[in-house]
Amino acid sequence: MKKLVLSCMMLSLAGLQSCKNDEKQKETDAAKADGEKIVSTQCYQAVYENDVIDLKMNTLKNGKISGNMIMNVAGSAQKNGEIAGEFHGDTLFADYTFVEGENKKFKNPMAFLKKDKQLILGNGTMQTTMGVTYLVKDKPIDFERVKYKFNTKECVDK
Repeated sequence: MKKLVLSCMMLSLAGLQSCKNDEKQKETDAAKADGEKIVSTQCYQAVYENDVIDLKMNTLKNGKISGNMIMNVAGSAQKNGEIAGEFHGDTLFADYTFVEGENKKFKNPMAFLKKDKQLILGNGTMQTTMGVTYLVKDKPIDFERVKYKFNTKECVDK
């Protein structure tokens, strides 16, 4: 009889513990969703010769950046993709993910310097290891001799 009572108590405690875990998971999910709320949106455009790049950048409550970028570069197909990253000081380090051709997915690292109301797309040394491309940490990023300088523009939803 004692074993039966002890078994019932153990099962009850296990059930209560799983309820606590569910509550903690819900709290974690709610905090994550709150951090991913959009605080502000800014649009930019860069024009260089016949190239035009449009960038819509959302600043999230948790400080991260999300958005989308459309690249119309002369001589190549239009690239439409998502950008995600975060600022380190005045530099935005982000990944640009887009699909090209037969659903071939690409992910390119980018660095933008925020200077006044302008974003400057830097040129850095890239390296690919195990299929992942990244900017080399020990090599400086050039923000002086660049093609694309993004100026703010009014956001237009299509």
